[in-house]
Amino acid sequence: MAKKEETISLIDTFSEFKELKNIDRTTMVSVLEESFRSVIAKMFGTDENYDVIVNPDKGDFEIWRNREVVEDAELENPNLQIALSEAQKIDASYEVGEEVTDEVIFANFGRRAILNLRQTLASKILELEKDSIYNKYIDKVGTIINAEVYQIWKKEMLLLDDEGNELLLPKTEQIPSDFYRKGETARAVVARVDNKNNNPKIILSRTSPVFLQRLFEMEVPEINDGLITIKKIARIPGERAKIAVESYDDRIDPVGACVGVKGSRIHGIVRELRNENIDVINYTSNIQLFIQRALSPAKISSIRLNEEEHKAEVFLKPEEVSLAIGKGGLNIKLASMLTEYTIDVFRELDQAVEDEDIYLDEFRDEIDGWVIDAIKAIGIDTAKAVLNAPREMLIEKTDLEEETVDEVLRILKQEFEEEGDNE
Repeated sequence: MAKKEETISLIDTFSEFKELKNIDRTTMVSVLEESFRSVIAKMFGTDENYDVIVNPDKGDFEIWRNREVVEDAELENPNLQIALSEAQKIDASYEVGEEVTDEVIFANFGRRAILNLRQTLASKILELEKDSIYNKYIDKVGTIINAEVYQIWKKEMLLLDDEGNELLLPKTEQIPSDFYRKGETARAVVARVDNKNNNPKIILSRTSPVFLQRLFEMEVPEINDGLITIKKIARIPGERAKIAVESYDDRIDPVGACVGVKGSRIHGIVRELRNENIDVINYTSNIQLFIQRALSPAKISSIRLNEEEHKAEVFLKPEEVSLAIGKGGLNIKLASMLTEYTIDVFRELDQAVEDEDIYLDEFRDEIDGWVIDAIKAIGIDTAKAVLNAPREMLIEKTDLEEETVDEVLRILKQEFEEEGDNE
């Protein structure tokens, strides 16, 4: 009874193996044969005189042993040789020197051999599955996939692809306003495949600029066809993004093609990104013009560039400053990311007012020296320059407390008001 159970359990193992996906038939047969040979070699010291025939379709196998017929008295190795009297029980015509091939019932090798085989197979199956998943997804890095939400945890979500493979979407790679329920389908880009200790982990992302790029490639045929190229992308996921595009065909307006008639092409992308505002601008290698476009919708009066340090001082009319900075400083932050220049915004002054400026160092009796040094460290060294710089920018760049910045502004304003009164 035990032997029958063992045979059944082996056939169950083959059934499991047969159902594996992404493992080709040749590999399957080869691994099964290798596992049998490994157990046989451990038991008899060699597997060279054995033929292992695996039938993956039926989920069964045969093992045949080849032995040389010898005189009964000369029998030395029962694994490689068979006594003449034994051979003739199989077929009376056998003679010394001939080869006898007989089937071996693997279950007869005993429980330990069967257990050994199952463990060997299980470990090889696991390895093959891991290799298969790794090879499949390492080629998919940077491509968008749809997967079903299977489990939601605090720090990540577990998703399953259409073959049941496990994928991870960490919280850090989700758009802040993302909300999914179990069983829903999520769309994301394959960000990377970690393979520590041959244990592949597929990491997805919805916050990557590549995700936005792939969505545009799917929605805009001209990008997919190579007529329009996405040159740069800057994203603050779920809030706002800027994308710079260039056309290789003068007849195609790259911005218009990306937006579509009445926004038809961009609407789907915006919805997928949880209403992330997307600005599409024309790319140019002229950095001044590129910065100007990147800061839209603000209209710039003039730009002072420092190409070595990748810094730009942008001067605007007072009413344009808040547009350039944008809500929560998003516009200027994205423009800096897109152009790879540190952008400082200033209100434009007429020359007469600028001539009346005062260096900050002259205020050291009223303002702490370390505060003046912090302001000078961001490249601002005169009173008018401080007054013309946006308050939010001063707070963010100097790392000073709001109260400290407000006190500095109050002192400097008072100085010029007094001057005006004296006149």
